[in-house]
Amino acid sequence: MIKIAVQKSGRLYDESLKLLKECGLHVDNGMDQLKAEVRNFPAEVYFLRNSDIPQYLEDGVVDIAIIGENVLYEKNANVFVLEKLGFSKCRLSIALPKNDEYSGITSLEGKKIATSYPNTLQKYLNEKNVNAEIHLISGSVEIAPNIGLADAICDLVSSGSTLFKNGLEEKDILFRSEACIAANPKALEDKKEIIDEILFRVQSVLKARDHRYILFNIPNHQIKTVGKMLPVLKSPTVLPLLDEGWSSMHSVIHVDDFWKVIRGLKEHGAQGILVIPVQNMVI
Repeated sequence: MIKIAVQKSGRLYDESLKLLKECGLHVDNGMDQLKAEVRNFPAEVYFLRNSDIPQYLEDGVVDIAIIGENVLYEKNANVFVLEKLGFSKCRLSIALPKNDEYSGITSLEGKKIATSYPNTLQKYLNEKNVNAEIHLISGSVEIAPNIGLADAICDLVSSGSTLFKNGLEEKDILFRSEACIAANPKALEDKKEIIDEILFRVQSVLKARDHRYILFNIPNHQIKTVGKMLPVLKSPTVLPLLDEGWSSMHSVIHVDDFWKVIRGLKEHGAQGILVIPVQNMVI
């Protein structure tokens, strides 16, 4: 049995459960449930407060967790990051009122900075040899300059809309973060086989999210040319059509190449282009 921790609420909750479901783990979680069994896999899922997860993970109460890198860094947790998951991307940044002068972190010498990440901020200030007063706030950090509580803030930024609404401007980025799977060091030894199985499933899901399956009809004289354009795993599949002189080609493309490939296919006479999401991808 492996014990998996996820946020009981917050930015990572929905995406964490979605990932587990896509990995074939069916979690029977009810409202306000703190622990749930996985029906079809030897696992239990613990729904914990975000700030508590690093300690539970380090102490071995849970074996692995889906957690933000920023929280692990702030708590200085003695755990291993096994896989970055690509969602809940954000950055921990310094922000000031828009009209305030700022020529670098040294501008905050002797100033007050409000934050929910005092350890990460202090490390950064030490690295830059800046002495500033850190004011710890557990929430709504962005209002601190407006009410005279601090000269600047250090907080998580995703889109920047919250900063904009509060008249603040992002100045320095301390740390970039995203959701990850982290593991207790002892669990990596004692439960290596089952952790490897979960990682195998996670990696196949993440790979699939970055790719699309395409199929289209193409004149036979264009098959070789088009085949060279397709960034496939090995080579495209080619099937003859009933209509003489035409074939159907099937391939897998990366989402970053999508529009470039589609444009090239059209220019070389491709017709009936279908694009299908990939559920899992095992290489």
